[in-house]
Amino acid sequence: MKKKLGWNIAIIGAGKVGQVLGRVLVENGDRVVAVVSRTQGSARRGGEFLQCRNYGVDLPLIPPAIDVVFITTPHAAVEEVVRGLSELGSLPWKRISVCHASGMMTAAVLAPLHRKGACTFSFHPLQTFPRDFAPKDILPNVRGIYYGVDGSKRGIERAKQLARKLSGKVIEVSPGKRAYYHAACVVASNHLTALLSIVETMYSRFGKKTPGFYTSFEPIILATLSNIKRSSPKEALSGPVARGGVETVREHFEAIREHSPELLPYFARMTEESIYLATKKRSIDNEQRRALIKLVETYRTEFTH
Repeated sequence: MKKKLGWNIAIIGAGKVGQVLGRVLVENGDRVVAVVSRTQGSARRGGEFLQCRNYGVDLPLIPPAIDVVFITTPHAAVEEVVRGLSELGSLPWKRISVCHASGMMTAAVLAPLHRKGACTFSFHPLQTFPRDFAPKDILPNVRGIYYGVDGSKRGIERAKQLARKLSGKVIEVSPGKRAYYHAACVVASNHLTALLSIVETMYSRFGKKTPGFYTSFEPIILATLSNIKRSSPKEALSGPVARGGVETVREHFEAIREHSPELLPYFARMTEESIYLATKKRSIDNEQRRALIKLVETYRTEFTH
């Protein structure tokens, strides 16, 4: 059987996304043959991590024998990079694929290269890449993830090929829903982080500080995620709202008003979402639903006046 040849890939933007995804591609048999970044220092670090000696700050570093140009800069820089690429006369665009990793932008931003014959598509990793983490520490979390993509039929097929090379899969996102998709990513990651920060705050106000909030709450967090994975958020909902426990919820509000009054708006809003979910689940009747909603409104007046 003829062995499949790996792709030659150029990474533009040697931040966390470029380094981590580029490293997976290298480990899976492809080659990063150029690393271009805004500063020589970041280009050097990216080149070292991606085992590529051809690095620097200039786009002409990209050799003609290239299969994919992967733009992994912050989204504010993507248009500038595309303009610079479109001015290169040395690249055979008709056999090159170009994608970007922005969650907000669609494939339309790559139109100047598409007009030159390049296969273009968006390719946003549905994963978190914390700036304070080293690329090697993020690496284990990117295998098997999904990528939000859009583009032409040809572009989508190429995106699927690239995802397979990264041991991942794609979610096709219509251009008109791109910002909505990205907002969902923010809810799944950033809002979850903020929610756990609230748990940390509450933990700091009761009992001892050891063994730490996450160690203490990790079992219930992981069990909840496991239950959702096994069924759905609706089916996994438990607790006093799901049981119609009005008096228990009232005591929770009183405790929060006493110990963390700044959290009342958050607790009221999330209790409303829980009531909505319990209603969908049909674990509460209309009388319980009305009583819970009235209870929330009672405490809402404290932070709306």
